[in-house]
Amino acid sequence: MGYQTSVQVIERANRTRQYYLICPAPLAQALEIQKGEMIDWVVEDKYTLRIRRTPPAGAAAKSGGRHER
Repeated sequence: MGYQTSVQVIERANRTRQYYLICPAPLAQALEIQKGEMIDWVVEDKYTLRIRRTPPAGAAAKSGGRHER
């Protein structure tokens, strides 16, 4: 199942822009994403952006390393 969202842009007075990609609530709930969780953005090509969760500090040592999907 896919979820679509639009890109939001905030243009600041100093001419900088910040882009926001919103994660829909049902998707965040299904993935059990928590507030403040870190995510890596990986650009595979012009049309493919992959996100990867960053394990909390100490989690890699407990589980034996990072898991790639």
